[in-house]
Amino acid sequence: MNIKIKKFDHLTLSELYKILNLRNEVFVVEQNCAYLDTDGKDQLAHHLMVWDDEVLAAYARIFEPGIKYTESSIGRVVVNLAHRELKLGHLLIEHAVKAVEDIYKTGNITISAQAHLQRFYNKHGFETVSEEYMEDDIPHVEMTRRKEL
Repeated sequence: MNIKIKKFDHLTLSELYKILNLRNEVFVVEQNCAYLDTDGKDQLAHHLMVWDDEVLAAYARIFEPGIKYTESSIGRVVVNLAHRELKLGHLLIEHAVKAVEDIYKTGNITISAQAHLQRFYNKHGFETVSEEYMEDDIPHVEMTRRKEL
């Protein structure tokens, strides 16, 4: 596996296509959720990609404080269906948290997590801080991870 982190303007067209394709395969088709994935925030994010040769195996985007939340944020966390048996979600979140700490110099992170993934995020230091709410017809909760650097 090869891990890359790039700002939007440094993505190749092929990388951008594969990112959008993976997000659509999972969030729109697999989860049967009609929503506009291109939310105008990709240009403000760093993009974390886990590659298995030429296949985008996992992806997340990270934001500096003040864009999505007061704190830094991680979002669009997704693992390619063909790679899920490798448990890449944990590797992806570990690298996303480290990237936030290294790039934005903060350990405070807020996310909007699908409610059924709370235990997964708990394993990475995130705590639920909101009641369940609906986002694109899927139950979500706000979670935070606090760490002084």
